[in-house]
Amino acid sequence: MSPPNSAPSPASASSSQPHVRVVSTGGTIASTGDDDDTSGKTPSVSGEDLVDAVPELTEYASLNVDTVCQRSGFQMTVENATDIVDAAERAAEEGVTGVVVTHGTDTMAESAYYLDLVSAADVPVVFTGAQRPFDQEGTDGPSNLLTAVRAAVDDRFQTGSYLAFNDTVHAARWVVKSHTSKLETFASPGAGPVAELTPNGLRTFREPRSYTDASAIPDDGARIDPDIRVDIVTNAMGADGRQLAQALESTAAPDAVVLAGTGLGNATGELGSVLETAIDDGLPVVLTSRCYAGATAGLYGGPGGGQTLREAGAISGGDLPAWKARLKVALVLSVAGDDAEGEVQDRVAAAFEGVESVV
Repeated sequence: MSPPNSAPSPASASSSQPHVRVVSTGGTIASTGDDDDTSGKTPSVSGEDLVDAVPELTEYASLNVDTVCQRSGFQMTVENATDIVDAAERAAEEGVTGVVVTHGTDTMAESAYYLDLVSAADVPVVFTGAQRPFDQEGTDGPSNLLTAVRAAVDDRFQTGSYLAFNDTVHAARWVVKSHTSKLETFASPGAGPVAELTPNGLRTFREPRSYTDASAIPDDGARIDPDIRVDIVTNAMGADGRQLAQALESTAAPDAVVLAGTGLGNATGELGSVLETAIDDGLPVVLTSRCYAGATAGLYGGPGGGQTLREAGAISGGDLPAWKARLKVALVLSVAGDDAEGEVQDRVAAAFEGVESVV
């Protein structure tokens, strides 16, 4: 990992001004194309250049940059996300007021949620990025970066993980990317944003804090073991479960399965049968929905129905999207290690108790 560079350190910054550490990871906000723009956009702009492109930032904070990686959002790994968590905790230990993470939008909500589950940083961490590349006319990166910095130094934001985009600030617990290209892509289904930026400053709608339940992950400093494999399987009309069955029999069999089910968390009869086999083999199976909003529920019986799967031992993922549920399961299994043999289903179930409640 690269040490922080550029701009004054917290120790040398003016005592009268908040200090923000910008953790740079690449993404669209830092992407440009070649001269004829035929090879596609890739991250090429440094975190220092992102900060320098928004002079107004210095009205709110002194800043320095820690470059963690230079990757597109769709290329981010668990190891990259862990490096972000480590960088945020390091910044907090060094006395910053807040941390801003520049990140690709494809997986930004996942990294923000992972950090919210495990971070011991006692400062706010605000993720942001852009839908339009750095070299595109009307890029939204500068305004999003400004919103993120303003949230990171706002006295009402003391801790927690957030995502700032298009003049809104979302809690990591609920935020999802909802549109492939629109600037207002990020939303919090069923909850709404924590705050919005107005001409008069940040207006809050609920207390800025973490809304992620990490009570079943008591190990401070916990991280996801990249060797833990949690597969997501998606239900669809006529899905037969063949791919999952082959995966369960392979040498790279998953340690757990998350179902992105239809509706309330249902599967076809064929896929449901394979999921029941996985449960019988001791694998945790968590039910989520491929729907944009709403929680799973055990309403339907019959082969593959959500109630049938629950009776077989599947665990409700509540309103967590499949990709966030996957991270939570992987973290529980990482913390449990080999000591939890025969208890992994119970430990995962405990981690999802109460997940359906929205505060």
